[in-house]
Amino acid sequence: MKENVYELSILTARITSDYSRIELNFYGTFLCMLIVLLVGRVVTRKVNFLNHYDIPEPVTGGIIFAFIFFILNFFYGIIFSFTNAIKDPLLLIFYSTIGLSADFNSIKKGGKLLYLFAISVFGLLFVQNAVGVGIMKMLGENPLIGLLGGSITLSGGHGTGAAWGDTFAKPPYFFEQATDIAIACATYGLIAGGVIGGPMAHYLIKKFNLKANDENENEVKNETFESPQKVRLITSDSFITSLILISISLAVGVSIEAITHNTPIAMPTFVWCLFTGIFIRNTFGKKGVYTVFDREIGVIGNVALSLFLSMAIMSLNIVDLVKLAVPITILLVIQTIVIIIYVRYVTFVLCGKNYDSACLVAGHCGFGMGATPTAIANLQVVTNHFGMSHIAFILVPIMGGFLVDIANAFTIKSFLSLFFLFF
Repeated sequence: MKENVYELSILTARITSDYSRIELNFYGTFLCMLIVLLVGRVVTRKVNFLNHYDIPEPVTGGIIFAFIFFILNFFYGIIFSFTNAIKDPLLLIFYSTIGLSADFNSIKKGGKLLYLFAISVFGLLFVQNAVGVGIMKMLGENPLIGLLGGSITLSGGHGTGAAWGDTFAKPPYFFEQATDIAIACATYGLIAGGVIGGPMAHYLIKKFNLKANDENENEVKNETFESPQKVRLITSDSFITSLILISISLAVGVSIEAITHNTPIAMPTFVWCLFTGIFIRNTFGKKGVYTVFDREIGVIGNVALSLFLSMAIMSLNIVDLVKLAVPITILLVIQTIVIIIYVRYVTFVLCGKNYDSACLVAGHCGFGMGATPTAIANLQVVTNHFGMSHIAFILVPIMGGFLVDIANAFTIKSFLSLFFLFF
C-alpha cells in the first residue's frame, strides 16, 4: 500500500499519515541540535553532579532527547530520523581546529619531563587497547568493542569516539552499534576521570609527604590556564581568516583520504584533517606567514564539536546499547582499575616520584579516562589545595590537547591491522 506523506515546511519535516515516522531535513535537524544544546546547558547548570564533573552540555541534552525518542518509539511507534548531511562536516571542522591548535614550539617548554610523561601517556594507549580487546575476546564479544572502550574513547574522548564509531559503522567493519557504544564509554570515562584524578594525587602527596617546590614561582607559566586575563578580540576579519585555514585543512584532508583510500596508509578523513591542520599551523608560524589565533580556533572547534555531539547522542540506539550493557560495564570497571594501577606505578614513578609528578597523575587520570578539560579541572583542585605546579599546567594541555590524539591515531591503526590478522 502506498504510504501517504505530508510535507510540512513550517516544521521542516516529512510526516507519514499515521505519524509513525517524522523525517527532519537539514533545517529541522539543525534546529533540533540547537534545542538539545539549550536543554543540556540548562540541566547541566541546575544539576550539581553534572556541573561538578563538567559533563558536556551536548552529552546531557543528547541523552535526555535520546531517551525521549526511545520512549516515543517503544510505546507509540513514532520514529524520528535526521539528515546526516551536516554531521560529517562538523566532525572534520573540529579535528581541523585541533590540528591548527597544535603548536610544536610549546613542546620546548616541557623539557625532559615532557618526554618522560609522553612515554607514560603513549604506553597507556597500548595498555587500554590490549585490555579492551583481550576482555572482549574472553567474553566472546566483538573485539571492536574493546577498542571503543579502550584508547578511542577513554584517551580520545567523545570526539574521537564518535569519529571512530562512525568509521566502524561503515565498510569494512559494519558494526552498527559502534557510535552508541563509543558515546556511552566516553561519557563514563569523563565522569571516572574527574572522580579518580584528584583522590589519586591526594593519596600520593600524603603517602610520600610531597611538597610543592617554591622554585615553581620562577618557572614559565601557562597563561591560558593559570592567568587567562589577557584577551585578544575576535573580529570579523580574524574570524574569516580562521575559517580560511579550517577550509584549507578540510579540502586537503578530504583529498588525501581519497588518494590514500584502500592503501596501506589509509586513515579516516578526520585524521588527515588533523594532520593537515598541524602542518599549516607549524609551517605558517615558522615562516612568519600567520600566527594562528588559538582562542578563536578553539571557539569554532568547540561549537562544531557541540553540534556534532548533540546529533550523535540524541540519535543513540538505546535498545542495542542495553543489549551490550553487561560486557561494556565489565570492560569499563576493569579499565578504571587498570588506569589507577598504571598512573601509580608508571606515570608517578617515571616522572620523578615528586610533587610535580603527583600533579601529572591527576592530569593523566583526567585525559586518560575523559578529556583535557577534566584534566585541567583536576589540576586546579590539587594545586589550589597543596600548592602550584607550573610545569604540570604546561605539560598536561600539550599532551592532552593534541599529542595524545596524534599518538592515538597511530595506535588505533596498529590495533586495527592486528584485528584483521588475528580476529
